[in-house]
Amino acid sequence: MDNLCKKHPTGVLSLFFVFAITLLPLTIFAKVEGDTITLGAAVSLTGKYSTNGKHTKNGYDLGVKIINKAGGIVVNGKKYKVAIKYYDDESTPARGAQLAERLINQDKVKFLLGPYGSGLTKAMAPIAEKYKVPMVEANGASLSLFNKGYKYLFAILSTTEQYLQSVITLAASISKDPKKIRIAGVFENDPFSQDIRKGVFKDAKKLGMKIVIDDKLPQDLNDMSATLTKIKALKPDLLVVSGHAKGATLAIRQIADMKVNVPMLAMTHCDSADIIGKFGKAAEYTLCASQWDRSLSYKDKYFGSAEDFAQLFQKTYNYAPPYQAAESAAAILVYKDALERAGSFDTLKVRDAIAATNTQTFYGNIKFDSTGKNIAKPMVLYQVQDGQFKVVAPAKWAKSKLRWPTPPWDKRK
Repeated sequence: MDNLCKKHPTGVLSLFFVFAITLLPLTIFAKVEGDTITLGAAVSLTGKYSTNGKHTKNGYDLGVKIINKAGGIVVNGKKYKVAIKYYDDESTPARGAQLAERLINQDKVKFLLGPYGSGLTKAMAPIAEKYKVPMVEANGASLSLFNKGYKYLFAILSTTEQYLQSVITLAASISKDPKKIRIAGVFENDPFSQDIRKGVFKDAKKLGMKIVIDDKLPQDLNDMSATLTKIKALKPDLLVVSGHAKGATLAIRQIADMKVNVPMLAMTHCDSADIIGKFGKAAEYTLCASQWDRSLSYKDKYFGSAEDFAQLFQKTYNYAPPYQAAESAAAILVYKDALERAGSFDTLKVRDAIAATNTQTFYGNIKFDSTGKNIAKPMVLYQVQDGQFKVVAPAKWAKSKLRWPTPPWDKRK
């Protein structure tokens, strides 16, 4: 080695320099051009998740609009506007992963917003982790996303095991003997719905309830008639359905068409499926899991109250905001808060600032645990009553009483 140094002193020093550089932490800065910070998002604008993809995009866009109107984001004393670089993931996980790579490597975007849905988030999260790029996601609730040790993934919504817990609790509370409650479960065969299934059945079994139907629906979700025929024969006390917006639409339509009588029906994605607008009285009595409701008392200084956000969203997009839009808008507020506290575009510093988030938005309280889950916001449960969604659980926020049991079809008004 001494002889090598004598013969090639410059080359050896260069070699040592390169070696030393490789040992230093790599500092990555986000894409900032002029006075604009660009976030990146692959969202389902086409394909089976396009309805909720539209809600997601509208929420992001409204969040950007309100932040820019309020003066943008102040980083180290300078004001910046916010923009979003969008791609259509076509509701396909493989495409979502490709687009995450493209946003990071070609577009040089170093702050990501999540896609719609757990399956697509599951495909994109490893890419963000690989390149150490923060992703604040608002629509991937699968619990399986948060047991892989990711350090750059943060979810502001409640995770799947919480979605329909209140339904089981509610059913138990109105029954003289919870052990006599018989449950039918119908769940799409995707990560999101299967996690909900695990949570529902785990809680039900703790209370001694009996599972009489446990069906998986294929992801094309075109027909539930075989399952509904079994329900008519077995007469369960509670039917739980999870299949995103398409599954909710299918369930309400076929339950009404086949005149399936069940005392209690609970599902996800009622609002994004617009079951009231599409089915009117056929949607009455349905219990719906929700991340958020406009009647809640959360507030922030940008949107104001939950009701203020709802009115602004409706004025902007001509429809009432489903929770997917609300949580998406709140994701923009999380980035604003974190970037300003970080005082830098260094992605590691911003990641650490996101991890330390402890704030209230119009959508709810946001505080992350070590896995990136929001541990500060509970789910709500509402019921379709007289053509409106009314919060009936948890009791702390409930303004309306549960209407139960659902009357048979031949006795409905």
